[in-house]
Amino acid sequence: MVMQVWFNNVPLVGDKEGRNWISRKGPKDVHENHIQLALERGVPAMVTTLGSHRLPYPSQAFDLIHCWRCRINWTQDDGILLLEANRILRAGGYFVWAEELKHGDEQAEQWKEMEVLTGNLCWELINKEGDITIWQKPLNNSCYLNRAPDVHPPLCDKDDNPDNIWYVNLKACITRLPENGYGANTTNWPARLHSPPDRLFSIQMDADKSRRDLYRADYKYWNENVRGYVVVFHVNDVNIRNVMDMRAGYGGFATALLDFNVNCWVMNVVPVSGSNTLPVIYDRGLIGVMHDWCEPFDTYPRTYDLLHAAGLFVVEQKRCNITNIILEMDRILRPGGRAYIHDTTAVIYELKEIANAVGWVTFMFDSGEGPHSNWKLLACEKRL
Repeated sequence: MVMQVWFNNVPLVGDKEGRNWISRKGPKDVHENHIQLALERGVPAMVTTLGSHRLPYPSQAFDLIHCWRCRINWTQDDGILLLEANRILRAGGYFVWAEELKHGDEQAEQWKEMEVLTGNLCWELINKEGDITIWQKPLNNSCYLNRAPDVHPPLCDKDDNPDNIWYVNLKACITRLPENGYGANTTNWPARLHSPPDRLFSIQMDADKSRRDLYRADYKYWNENVRGYVVVFHVNDVNIRNVMDMRAGYGGFATALLDFNVNCWVMNVVPVSGSNTLPVIYDRGLIGVMHDWCEPFDTYPRTYDLLHAAGLFVVEQKRCNITNIILEMDRILRPGGRAYIHDTTAVIYELKEIANAVGWVTFMFDSGEGPHSNWKLLACEKRL
């Protein structure tokens, strides 16, 4: 699977073997139509800004970052943008730079600056052929710790949390790799899709039960629900390709869709109002992003075929106007698209009125817990 992300400059990628890649292209004003083209082709894509704040992805998210003619000056401001790329690159991962440098002395100077910066980052030059260069990130901190004291950029402070990403300023320092190897020692695909990753145990959350038990219960729950979607709603028989899980948790919904061979990809959105489970999602070989549903989502109109929201509105109604969230869902949902919303009964009745006012056709169902449960399912269709 390939996800392309334009960072007001840029594309994101994962392949069928569960490795996560990110590919970057040129400035948004030049290549903005590429996002719509990618989504129309059924390829994961979104737009975000590579500027003053951290990207909405966790540390060690991607096995490969590809920058093709992205026209980013990686060495400016002490290499702060390349340091952000280093943060989201997995230990042992690859950075591929395909840039047509200018000829003459300016080219030599630009290459020299890049060579010095990547050397200070302890990246190993794997190959350079023509305009294409490949570096590999180290597996641990040993190279960083053995550098001379005056070498810049420095290591980040030990108390810096590289997964604290929402509206956090970029830092001109090298993100430390976990001493326990978390994030680097993922299992192979497809086993990693179901195996509890190491970083499951580093998530800050309130949990009385074992995290392994919660992880497995989450998958079992969504496996049963997706089975119902396949049997009752025939999701395998309709034209569903681009899917968004608006409150993804551990990625159980996306995993279940894969297990039932639904021909789609899933954008797993982790709301800022809950625990940051993005490291787990990426370690499973899935893709995702952090987002605040009080704000618009960075994508073009009519780009998703199915929106899935479980327990989202009962939480966000304390922070946002839920009518605005429905309107945002309507903006990014294609005509003919569907929305499946699991929530409390009181919230579902309110959402049903809003959805009908927007023009959606709605159907209410009991949840899998039975008719006496306080949770309902609202199935919506945005008809042509």
